[in-house]
Amino acid sequence: MEPDTYEVYAVRYAHHPRRASENFLGGDPHDGPMPIDFFVWAIVGEKRTFVVDTGFNAEMARKRKRELLRTPAEGLKMIGIDPAQVKDVIVTHMHYDHAGCLDEFPAARYHVQDREMAFCTGRHMCHGVTRFPFEASDVTSIVERIFEGRVAFHDGDDELAPGVTLHHIGGHSMGLQVVRVRTRRGWVVVASDASHFYANMEQGRPYPILFNVGEMLEGFNTVRRLAESPRHVIPGHDPLVLSRYPAAKPGLEGIVARLDAEPTS
Repeated sequence: MEPDTYEVYAVRYAHHPRRASENFLGGDPHDGPMPIDFFVWAIVGEKRTFVVDTGFNAEMARKRKRELLRTPAEGLKMIGIDPAQVKDVIVTHMHYDHAGCLDEFPAARYHVQDREMAFCTGRHMCHGVTRFPFEASDVTSIVERIFEGRVAFHDGDDELAPGVTLHHIGGHSMGLQVVRVRTRRGWVVVASDASHFYANMEQGRPYPILFNVGEMLEGFNTVRRLAESPRHVIPGHDPLVLSRYPAAKPGLEGIVARLDAEPTS
């Protein structure tokens, strides 16, 4: 029996101007402006809806000096998703820009890799350079939900539903996972921070925040194998996603992209 197919959306909620040298390990010899966008994603099927990552709020935007354009919850509501009703949230990893705002999803069960929880609560957090992308409040928030019985742990690859699978990658964070989704145009991979930009994977140049360089490089190959084609890979922070894919509906240009549609460029 054919797996179910899903609609997939990228919801832009924040922005940060920066230079290309900040986006590649070892810098960039042709340095120039290369801003970063922040997204959460929605996977919408006939029977189930999954939200991928939960973003950060206004307080965190001020702390991290990011431009919050809208809360992730507000962005999801623009495509008819009520965060209070969402039953499944996939946390690709526990960095501040992917695992905040958990209180916006009071009915959700959170899907996290074993290795990511071990990482963000273990000895590696004793080192400032390692814990920099994490926030203690996000980590304690997910721990509270463990004790509420609202966290599902995954050890490597797993199937959440026919047509939605999780795949451990590592590299950027010890327990980073990507999501493979069956859509009307084939298997799409929501790569999250397995590749921040198209250029990281296309050029084989990792993003500089890393747990393991080798895992990130091998992760590029894994993502390619999982996706139907390079046009089916969605990087985690690239503003080009919004120009390569059509808007979810008129009026949402530059805010929500429809990823199960064929790219327009």
